Amino acid sequence: MGGATPDVTRPHWRAAVGGIAVIAATSVAAWALGRPQNALSGTAVRAAADCAAIVTLGLAVVPLLDTGRYRGELSRSAAVPLAVSAAVWLLAELVRMVVVSAQTAALAVGTVGVHTYFEFLTHTAAGRAGAVSVVAAAAVCGAAVAAPRTTPVALATTGIAASGLAARTVAGHLTESPLGGLAVAVHAVAAGLWCGALVGLLVTVAHRGRWARVLPRFSALALACVGVLVVAGGVGALVTVDSPAELVTTGYGRLLTAKLLVTAVLTVLAWRNRSRWLPAARGHRASAGLSRTRSLVELAVMTVALTVAAALAVTG
Repeated sequence: MGGATPDVTRPHWRAAVGGIAVIAATSVAAWALGRPQNALSGTAVRAAADCAAIVTLGLAVVPLLDTGRYRGELSRSAAVPLAVSAAVWLLAELVRMVVVSAQTAALAVGTVGVHTYFEFLTHTAAGRAGAVSVVAAAAVCGAAVAAPRTTPVALATTGIAASGLAARTVAGHLTESPLGGLAVAVHAVAAGLWCGALVGLLVTVAHRGRWARVLPRFSALALACVGVLVVAGGVGALVTVDSPAELVTTGYGRLLTAKLLVTAVLTVLAWRNRSRWLPAARGHRASAGLSRTRSLVELAVMTVALTVAAALAVTG
């Protein structure tokens, strides 16, 4: 039956391992494009934390894509994966801040002491922003474990996850421009909702009937997110790039060019899915297996785009 609860406790090991491999390969490629302005360790830990945050945001919002009595069922299905992803986000964020504090203090990662770490957290904008992300991840994890599975809780959890995702952008390279800082924060949340919600569907939806119900709502959300991404990304690019030549002559410019190209590919793929996959799923003509396959392909391209975006965030 379309409304049956899927077995979501079984780990999606193949998808997770594939995602890690994509992040690793893209981090190396981004480092090569961004040299000498980019550090591989910074890109890798930022990408891991970003992707964990985005998965958490997606699992928080995905129950809101279903309707009526099915919403509570989907919320229960998402609870365990949400708790796990928030815990991974929390750990990744703590590791990321160790790496960033080491870079800030010009120390090796293994030599960062408690005093240096505490000073980084309390006396730098990047540290305080990271602390907000840590608190958000911990709050979402706690809500996933202990809070009731209701619509208000889902809305609150989504808001907390979104604020934690956006927090680190206030300490990025666009903070000198209020317009650029706002653009990158909006851009990050829009990307998180689009990509994260698709991960949430992949993890929690296992039957054709539920795909028929939730995919149209996801498609509407994705369309809005793409519009926001284009506008916010355009503003951010105008603020950071002084001339078109910088798109190929600087590490940041080359990474920005790569991100634009990958985003264009992703947008074409998403539109193709909207025009073909969506009508088939709505009409119950797409099997759950086909929906999972299309989700995985789109998510692979999304992961490349997110990793390049992470590389951009740490490239000076």
